[in-house]
Amino acid sequence: MSLIGLTIHPATAPDRAELDTLLANIIQAVERAGGLPVLIPLGLNDATLRKLYARLDGVLFSGGGDIEPAHYRADAHPAVGGVAPERDRVELALVRWVVADSKPFFGICRGMQVLNVALGGTLYRDLASEYPGAPKHDFYPGLPYDYRSHAIQVEEDSLLSKILGEPVLAVNSLHHQACHDLASGLQVAARAADGVVEAVELPRHPFGLAVQWHPECLPDAPEMRRLFEAFIAAAGANRD
Repeated sequence: MSLIGLTIHPATAPDRAELDTLLANIIQAVERAGGLPVLIPLGLNDATLRKLYARLDGVLFSGGGDIEPAHYRADAHPAVGGVAPERDRVELALVRWVVADSKPFFGICRGMQVLNVALGGTLYRDLASEYPGAPKHDFYPGLPYDYRSHAIQVEEDSLLSKILGEPVLAVNSLHHQACHDLASGLQVAARAADGVVEAVELPRHPFGLAVQWHPECLPDAPEMRRLFEAFIAAAGANRD
């Protein structure tokens, strides 16, 4: 059984109750797909974190609060919230390790954003104020997590396309930030109708994929379950 490390939010997160629910959904999705989930604690020093990482077959970067804008060469913004310096430190290190070591990884929401930032990309700090004409993307809180608010167009010949098997897909949307300048090496795998990047992948990597929506909140959708199954399969192949 593949050992899958899951990144977590701090206990001080302002929306901890909601993030606890999302993390519980991820744990269930990984287990259902045949993986053995283990939470990666915050507060470990680099040496200990590296030893834990070395035992993992794959890493899943979960959703959560915003990344400190200084990490992507941006100034503070009033809409930025839930910044956790320790989480930033841990996840930025883990992203660079999984990329350098060709270890399978899967990013969800913040997980896609931290992937882009760790590799040198930038973010829209707040879509509503920095992306003219963008419709609402932050259907949170107030609506069910499984509310599919808009469609995405999946890029042909992408890993995501092979997994989903559908060129157009309706997804849920719980984010107010998104990738701006894409990091070198990453490729867009899906966009919303307004052009906002909804998925990215790392070509020639055993499994390097991140999505902006929350597939863990759509557990009964076969195409969403296939995302976790493909990730766990790649992690198992990497272990073998």
